[in-house]
Amino acid sequence: MSSVWMYGQDSGYTLGQSLVGFTVEAADGSVGHVDRQQDQPGMQHLVVDTGAWKFGRSVLIPAGAVTAIDTEAQTVKVAPPREEIKAAPRFTTDSETGNPDYLSSVGDYYLSLHPTLST
Repeated sequence: MSSVWMYGQDSGYTLGQSLVGFTVEAADGSVGHVDRQQDQPGMQHLVVDTGAWKFGRSVLIPAGAVTAIDTEAQTVKVAPPREEIKAAPRFTTDSETGNPDYLSSVGDYYLSLHPTLST
């Protein structure tokens, strides 16, 4: 898997850090709160509860989309705007987080919008 599934060196993430409960913010507004996270190397991602913003659905955001983590403010900043996150392949069940086809489609989607995530 590409580095879209790993936190960037400048993101502020430290190995083993829990981001559950942190607010996820895009440049154009709040996305929601981190409900769960996966820290398996090469598959790191956040499952974000979007609340009412997206009709109570959750979205899966690859760790490579994270640009900054502020532990004091408990916020996670992400590169994609809300509309791009909203249009990402739909996340419905936790079993998808282990499905290579689903993860590939999510990774490909984010890379198609932000090719710099692969660097």
